[in-house]
Amino acid sequence: MPRTRILGLIVLSFVLLLALATRAAEQSPPKPNILFMLIDDMGYTDFSCYGGTRTQTTNIDRIASEGVRFTQFYVGAPICSPSRVAFTTGQTPNRWHITSYLDTRKINHNRGIVDWLDPSAPSLARTLHDAGYYTAHVGKWHMGGARDCDDAPLITAYGFDTSLTSFEGLGERIHPLFDGVDRPGPWTPNAKTGHGKVSYVERYKETETFVDRAFKEIENAQRDGKPFYINLWPDDVHSPNLAPKGMRGDGTPAANYVGVLKELDNQFGRVFDYIQSNPKLRDNTIIVIASDNGPEKGLGVSGDLRGSKGQLYEGGIRLPLIVWSSRISKSAAGTTNSKTIITAMDFAPSILAMIGIHSDVKYDGVDMSDAMLGKSMPERTKPVMWVRPPDRPGPKGQLPDLAIRDGKWKLLVKRDGSKMELFDIPADPNETNNLAKKEPELAKKLADEVIAWDKSIPQLPQKG
Repeated sequence: MPRTRILGLIVLSFVLLLALATRAAEQSPPKPNILFMLIDDMGYTDFSCYGGTRTQTTNIDRIASEGVRFTQFYVGAPICSPSRVAFTTGQTPNRWHITSYLDTRKINHNRGIVDWLDPSAPSLARTLHDAGYYTAHVGKWHMGGARDCDDAPLITAYGFDTSLTSFEGLGERIHPLFDGVDRPGPWTPNAKTGHGKVSYVERYKETETFVDRAFKEIENAQRDGKPFYINLWPDDVHSPNLAPKGMRGDGTPAANYVGVLKELDNQFGRVFDYIQSNPKLRDNTIIVIASDNGPEKGLGVSGDLRGSKGQLYEGGIRLPLIVWSSRISKSAAGTTNSKTIITAMDFAPSILAMIGIHSDVKYDGVDMSDAMLGKSMPERTKPVMWVRPPDRPGPKGQLPDLAIRDGKWKLLVKRDGSKMELFDIPADPNETNNLAKKEPELAKKLADEVIAWDKSIPQLPQKG
């Protein structure tokens, strides 16, 4: 066969293969958009669809009525910064030496924690960005750049194309006004650090501002022809609470909290309407709603769950989780999963599994994508473990240092193995009946496991 004919056949074969690959790509379903809405400092029963009675969260209830609602969802820590690290990395936050909220350098170092999340840490946003996603962070960050830490990495260092944040991060950000007054607060030093434009916004309009920006980021993604991953992380319902005028009740912090919660629901309703009104978004977007930790005492409500923000009891780490998507079958829409134990560390591996993206990261979380999409109610295959924020020891150091949940059992214990508290959570979700003395072998087994886990992770030296 002439050489020219052989070359021609090779070229023809290449063209045919390229055409087939192009056709297959065109016929493959588009990657889903991910919109992750993370509330700040909310109680387990603040949503009316979780039993709340102080206000009707009608829009969030509507999302839950079309999605899947979880009653055994746990965050990675009972306080802001480490909780956000767990969602971001898919790993327990103590691996990155962030076990409490990031504050000033001095306070951070005295507690044995770093000033920001190491940019080399796994990042769901970076993985998605590298896979062709448009990525944006809109809202509170609190993983670096707070207070006086003006040399922290920008949010874009973690795989985001763009960002708009609050005083707990760097880059373009907004700062609060209180009925026109710039009150001194922890945000004051951050306003002077540079590293991005600073705009002042009424406290009660911050969530609205973040929602407006999220819409623009979605439009940018559509303009670029890319699927999007967007964090929409409002600073609400974190104190100081200031509801819109006419929604402040008697003006107390608790009344303002309820007003802020209602306005948050209104803004999430705007988001849901925006997604629903666009068929391309409605048919190809996954919405996840959660909170980062339990409420401050006297503000949010967790029903009868024991504990609050900063504590390892259920009220500090058990929060609502709602997932909405057109990928959820009609038979699963509006259902409640009370069987599956799911955690913040599961978020990254589960999202990647939904999309079909492989990652070499060794996650502490597990793939719970089938549960999140309502396909099944799997039982958890590995225990979950937590460490108490070092600055929250409780009165006379009485609060437990560590906790582990394995199946129906949850054990809380001091680092030295003392003061074991063992609870059968399905039977006793409010943690009132300590079974450690009745089940001594089980209690010791779980205590040994969580203490060994804690010791296996190097800690930074504490100062002061």
